[in-house]
Amino acid sequence: MSQPLYPTGDQTLLREMNLAAIMNHVRERAPVSRTALAGATGLNKTTVSSLVRELIDRGFLHEINTWSNGIGRPAVMLELNPQAGCIISCEIGVDFILVIRANFSSEIVWRHQERTQPELGQDAIMQRVLALLHRATEPQSGCRTRLLGLAIGIPGLIDQESGTVLFAPNLGWQNIPVRDLLRAEFDTPLFVDNEANLAALGEYYFGAATGYDEVLYISDGVGLGGGIVRNGQLFKGATGFAGEFGHMTMDPNGLECNCGNRGCWETLVSQRALFRLVREAIEAGQSTLVTQLVNGDLDRMSIATVVQAARANDSVALEALATIGRYLGIGIANLVNALNPKLVVFGGILSLAWDYLAPAIREELHRRALRWNESAARLVLARHGFDACVMGGIAMLYYAILTQPATMVRQMAMH
Repeated sequence: MSQPLYPTGDQTLLREMNLAAIMNHVRERAPVSRTALAGATGLNKTTVSSLVRELIDRGFLHEINTWSNGIGRPAVMLELNPQAGCIISCEIGVDFILVIRANFSSEIVWRHQERTQPELGQDAIMQRVLALLHRATEPQSGCRTRLLGLAIGIPGLIDQESGTVLFAPNLGWQNIPVRDLLRAEFDTPLFVDNEANLAALGEYYFGAATGYDEVLYISDGVGLGGGIVRNGQLFKGATGFAGEFGHMTMDPNGLECNCGNRGCWETLVSQRALFRLVREAIEAGQSTLVTQLVNGDLDRMSIATVVQAARANDSVALEALATIGRYLGIGIANLVNALNPKLVVFGGILSLAWDYLAPAIREELHRRALRWNESAARLVLARHGFDACVMGGIAMLYYAILTQPATMVRQMAMH
């Protein structure tokens, strides 16, 4: 008996690669015919027909209205099936939880956001997260197709192997086995990652970074994080913790950071830093519209109120935002010199103040970055803003399914 041309394992891998090639081409070029798929992938028509039939049977593709150029038989066109299943994505922020559900066309079909307080503690917040995730998967909320997977973004160091939050300084969390907690409740593929990494992936797949192969993402909020996308892949570093830009030391004698260091970049550019600058101006006797907007209660201050004051030409708000912008520009210039990206994407809650931050960021970038690096790097606002992280969770599951459709189906079946 003759031996097969490829060992069984290689045949399985080859088929997976071919399925992935079909899926990705349909995603990029839909609607597309089987004949066009054969031409684009180099596979013969019989193989394409077999692969397409498998993907239709698994629910990932469907046929749509026929198309004709007036010559010959009409072609049956293919596209990704929006009803292939639902994807759940969640961000656990320092003071909020955001959960969305998307269909297989990456359209958000359900969302819920609510405020939290870190003082509630990790157990109470995780219980609330689990309750919201269950709500997102219930038929009453409109989830009437299979669950393709679930992703969670958290602002901290995540052990990629176990899905454990090792250290989330702004949440006050350490050693939380998030993936295990999810696995006890949900039978589906699970992904846990740093929120800025997911945001970078979300902007690469669905936002401002689409089409760029060297991307630096900056997420500025209660803390500051970042992500690096190279050739469509998140750069994770040796132990999976790359992108912790917020903890670069900018002032050795500066304020203490929640990470335990002093003078971290995030102590100079975060939401807290902005509020501190406004408070210091008020304590120095300066008058500001911010005080009126919060009815004298500075604990109610938000990015939106500072931006509102800036729009009214309030000098305290404008100067505070300019200061934050300058420190952002210094740090970004350092990163542009170190990483030489083609695109720098700015996101997070401080992106609400982009119009007031951008001039100072650009000025410092021009002043401090090597001109060859600066000229190569576009600086843009994140398209998905506050949703960048949860869109990244969608992107991570999307990528896993598009590149390993058969494997992901097996994982769904196993769960």
